[in-house]
Order: sequence, then C-alpha cells, then structure tokens
Amino acid sequence: MILILDFGSQYTQLIARRIREMKVYCEIHPFNYDISKVKAQISDIKGIILSGGPSSVYEKDAPKCSTEIFKLGVPVMGICYGMQLMNQELGGKVSHSGKREYGFASLKISKKDKLFDGFKNHQVWMSHGDKVIKLAPGFKALASTSNTKYAVVADYSRKLFGLQFHPEVKHTPSGREMLVNFVYKICNQKPDWTMHSFIAKEKVEIKKMAGNDYVICAMSGGVDSSVVAVLSHLALGNKLYCVFVDNGLLKYGERERVEKTFGKTFGNKLIIKDARKLFLDKLAGVTDPERKRKIIGHTFIEVFEQCIKNLKPKHLIQGTLYPDVIESVSVKGPSATIKTHHNVGGLPDKMKMKLIEPLRFLFKDEVRELGKELKVPKDILTRHPFPGPGLAVRILGEITEARLEIVRHADRIVEEEIRKAGLYESLWQAFAVLLPIKTVGVMGDQRTYDHAIAVRVVESVDAMTADWAKIPNEVLSSISSRIINEVKHVNRVVYDISSKPPATIEWE
Repeated sequence: MILILDFGSQYTQLIARRIREMKVYCEIHPFNYDISKVKAQISDIKGIILSGGPSSVYEKDAPKCSTEIFKLGVPVMGICYGMQLMNQELGGKVSHSGKREYGFASLKISKKDKLFDGFKNHQVWMSHGDKVIKLAPGFKALASTSNTKYAVVADYSRKLFGLQFHPEVKHTPSGREMLVNFVYKICNQKPDWTMHSFIAKEKVEIKKMAGNDYVICAMSGGVDSSVVAVLSHLALGNKLYCVFVDNGLLKYGERERVEKTFGKTFGNKLIIKDARKLFLDKLAGVTDPERKRKIIGHTFIEVFEQCIKNLKPKHLIQGTLYPDVIESVSVKGPSATIKTHHNVGGLPDKMKMKLIEPLRFLFKDEVRELGKELKVPKDILTRHPFPGPGLAVRILGEITEARLEIVRHADRIVEEEIRKAGLYESLWQAFAVLLPIKTVGVMGDQRTYDHAIAVRVVESVDAMTADWAKIPNEVLSSISSRIINEVKHVNRVVYDISSKPPATIEWE
C-alpha cells in the first residue's frame, strides 16, 4: 500500500488515481494523520507521498505532518509543498521566491537515478510561489529548471525524495513514469490490487459490518448504486433489501427501467416507493442549491424510514465514491468545501442506521471495472453519472412539475442525439440544464418570451478535472433544433464551454 498525506492540494486525488492505474492500492489521509496509526500499518505501507498544498511552510499555522514520518525507513516522496515541508523540517530552508512559477518548465537532469527511467519528455508543470533555497543535510540535487535550482532532490540514506513540480498532472507528460518508478522500483510495491481481490475483501467486510441484521441498499439505478447493490447481494443474499425512491426528479423512464432490470434479480426484496408529491411539496419555493440538496437528503431518509420501519435494519449501504468525498470534506486549514454531496451530506442526525460504503475509495472507472467483474449489464455500466439530487440541480431556481418536464424532455433529446452520433461512451456526461431566465425569440412570425436551455457535454477520466467536449457542429445543431421544436416553452439553446476547474461539471 502507498499512503498519501493530503496537505490540501487540488491534485491529491490525481496522485491516488495515477497509483491505482498501476494496480496498486493507496489511501489518502489528512496531513495530521495520527503517527501511531501509521506505525500500526507500517507492515503494509511500502511508501508515503506528501501532496502539494496552497500554504507556505514557514507560516505560523502551516499544515505539518509528524517528523517521525521521515524516520520510518519507508520511501517518502514530497510533491511541491510536500517537498518544501520535508526540507524545512529536516534542516533546510524555504522562502518566498519573489516570482510565482506557474506553468510549463523544462527539466534538466544533472544526476542519473532510477526515478528518471523512461523519462523522455522533459516538460514539467510548476505551480508554486515558494522554493527551497537551502537543502537539508543529506539531500542532493538531481534536477533543476531555469527558475528552480532544486526541482528534484533526494536523500538516498533515508529514502527521501522531493519534486518541486507535479508529476500527477497530464501537463507533465513523463510524470507518470516517475510515479511508476517510485512505486515499483523504489518502494518495491507489486501490482497486486485488482477488482477480483477487491470483491473478495469487500464481501468479508460487508458481512462483518452487517452481522446477522437486515441491510438496506439505496438504489437509484445509476452505475454506483447498481454495482454496490450487486456486490452487497453477493455478500448478503436474502438479508439485503434494495429500496428505489421515485422522488420525481429522475430522468425519463428511469423508474420503469429499474423495475425491468432488477426486478428479477431481487424479486420482493426490491421495494419501489412513489414519493414524487412529497419531494415536490418540500422543494416548493426553494431556489438555493445547498438547501435543495439538504431537503432532498432529509426527505430521502424520511421516506426510507417509512419503507423499512417493519424490517428495522441497522445498516444502510450507499454507493459513495472517492470524488464524492473530496468535493464535500475539506482538509482542515488549507482547502475549502466546494459543495455538499448528496451521499455525504444532508443526512438527519436522528438516522438510526450505520452507513456501509463499499465503494468509498473507488474512482468511477474502477466502479465500472468492478461492475464488469460482477457481470452487471453493460448498458448500466456505460451510463453517464447522474447526481443524487437528480434534476433538482439541473434546474436553476424553483422546482415545479412544469419546469421538471421541460428539463427532462430536453435531457432526453441530448442523450438521444449523442447516442445517435456514436459519442455517448466516449463522453463523461451530456445533459441539459434549465436556466432561470427567459429570452426573446421569434417563432411562427410571432414574438416569444420563453425559457433557455444550456447543454453541458464534458470529457473526463475521474471527474476531478473535466474539459468541455468539442462535439461536431451538426450534432449541436440537431440538439438545438430538436429542443426548440419539440420542448414547449423553450426558444433558445446555449452550449457550456467551461472546463473544471474553474467550473464544476454540474451547474449546482
């Protein structure tokens, strides 16, 4: 296992993703993760990575890990802030560079090392305002750039390595090779983490947590909940009940699709609850996106409790993923909450069930890989992510039945046209958003004043970053034409060309 300590970098999850791609298990913990817990796991830990972060190591409240990390005898790699912290704590010196270095730089290797094996492209990505001006005793410089004397450093006797740039981002083309070399050749970690081994481990874990009690699985019909339901059924059999709540915020035909796909597998263990009126009544007049999420979360649990009160289960299984967690829980100090996620926020304190989250440390593509291993139908595994709050966060402003019908119809058209063009499986998400404005138009020689729809189509690997998709103009034209002609009360369609960051994928 590789342990990653998070100092608040926006790229921390990418470090984990790159390591998972090597078929190596890794865990992310806050920078102040208890050293006693690290020592308790030391037989499993093959290496440690200190992430970057937005703070300065010389500031009074700068985030710091225990210096005992550097005495454990396992290889440690510090990235950007992590490198600076390692040097500062071990006797070196870090100061403000006077000029922030942000962007591409060319790496000049001065000393050969296994860290550079396969390193063909010397372009690296810098993002820092501080730099090491004096190396800690025992460290040597291995590479530099025109603005950074100590771009790569190492203390071989203590197996400590530091990179001032970010090897985890795509802007450092040979960065993956450096991480591979660190994990395989320096940490001597074998690629032994597979979905087959994950299933075996999680079956045991789910059984252990559930005991002899009945367990409830929150099923939405999406990739995550479908995979976690099948995995949990494999572990628990008839002790598992799956509950599907129709909250009125679903895509077109979603409820019928779930009944058709899972009715045979789960039989009478699949409980379907029609709660459309309840959700819409509680959301009436609400426009703030955080309030929407909280109301949906509370109402969801309220409905759940009604569905299962006779079963009296003690555990609730959810399909929470890694990106869900990172977008909801900030590292104390350097980072900030972006938005509350439906799986990790909005749950009433009175909820009497304990959460089981088997997918909590998996990325989306790993969940799909897991689904293949579990023989989940392909049409489910290739589905685009759909937010837990549903169409509520794709309607900016108040939620009404009429506005839901508009966005649901528009969303169906977007998906149909994307599929017809053969683009669906190559894209991360494609959907429609109803904007809180009306615009002037002309239809049938008459002036109109109607709604505007935004179309959002993005490409991504793990949802941590995303680029807007440059889909063919004829596809965009078909989408726009169909929405304006087929969806009542819409006279304008716009295309969202924002990437993440700075924008998020969903509008709310």
